[in-house]
Amino acid sequence: MPLTERAAQFAPFAALTGFEDDVEETERITDARIEITEDALREMDERMSSLYERISQRPEIILTVFEKDEKKTGGRYTEVSGRLKRIDEIQRVLYLTDGRSVPLKNVVDIREYEE
Repeated sequence: MPLTERAAQFAPFAALTGFEDDVEETERITDARIEITEDALREMDERMSSLYERISQRPEIILTVFEKDEKKTGGRYTEVSGRLKRIDEIQRVLYLTDGRSVPLKNVVDIREYEE
């Protein structure tokens, strides 16, 4: 028997291929999406109106965004910051000067950057 074939006899064997990945996926924790109250929605609308009026000034904003998980229920919250370039009211998307876009349906909070 050639040496290369003999070495294959002693190679490690994983009987449960993919098991570790499944365990890691099960252990990964996701956040539940919080329901936004009417008061919070009203406050966000006021902030959006203020930002819309000053869009030419490219205000710096911080968005709290819910990103839905592709594999599990729930998702995670992240903060996205940058200068606001444009608001597409029809598509309901915020565009930042660095080229990123954020759908308004995923935004749970909008703040202006304060130094």
